[in-house]
Amino acid sequence: MDERVCEPEWLARDYAMKKRQWIMCHGEGPVVAAAIHDGHDISPEVAARITIDDARRLREEDPVTYRMTSTADNRITVTCSRFMVDLNRPREKAVYRSPEDAWGLHLWREPPTERMIARSLVIYDRFYEELHEYLSFLKERHGFFVVLDLHSYNHRRNGPDAPPEDPKLNPDINIGTQTLLDREPWDPLIKRCIADMRGFDYFGRRLDVRENVKFKGGYMAEWIHKNFAGSALVLSVEFKKIFMDEWTGNVDLIQVERLHTLLKCTIPGIEKSLQRMGARI
Repeated sequence: MDERVCEPEWLARDYAMKKRQWIMCHGEGPVVAAAIHDGHDISPEVAARITIDDARRLREEDPVTYRMTSTADNRITVTCSRFMVDLNRPREKAVYRSPEDAWGLHLWREPPTERMIARSLVIYDRFYEELHEYLSFLKERHGFFVVLDLHSYNHRRNGPDAPPEDPKLNPDINIGTQTLLDREPWDPLIKRCIADMRGFDYFGRRLDVRENVKFKGGYMAEWIHKNFAGSALVLSVEFKKIFMDEWTGNVDLIQVERLHTLLKCTIPGIEKSLQRMGARI
């Protein structure tokens, strides 16, 4: 019996696999695009206790990032909501319990039961088990690989009619690399990727792309850098929600497609940098 789950292992695995909460697709190249906060699904037992509505949940999720994963041959997309289990936080913080865990939101009509928390953590544990297998295959096949960890973030938290947050602290694209253990071998690749993004024509202007300003990378990046040290680079790409109205949820698909093209334009440079490092492409 797994004490963390408090259920027999066979039952825990059966629960996690009844409905696929993620898809990990293999392609040919050494680049992975992951959208682990795009999901919106929650279980009936969580839905019965949570206070916030779909629109409020959506505001704190990363809608349409799953569309952008098609920029890479290898794709990871997650369908369950971060309000069910947050795969980008340490295990002990993966289920939001208090307002401090969730941007000050009072989430629970009634606190989640230990069984609910355990079941969410089954999903968490299984995800990281599969992620280890998935990335181990890429390491064996290519030697070196890059994960584009795709997210989006709000910049109008004071309300739809209030001024946006200070652009000096909120770049159009924030590249998080702080969890990287040894930057030196990866430095040329990181600089090339940022330069390619900065040079991209975004409807007649250049986007503000900076590193480790708003976000420095989450737990998944930290976990990959620790477990695949020397072989993996995670670029945590945070798009400011310039492509949508974060209060109504309306998305401008033309802008989304342009950002998709921007990401796709970084792949050749990433692959060339990996070749110089000795990746088998």
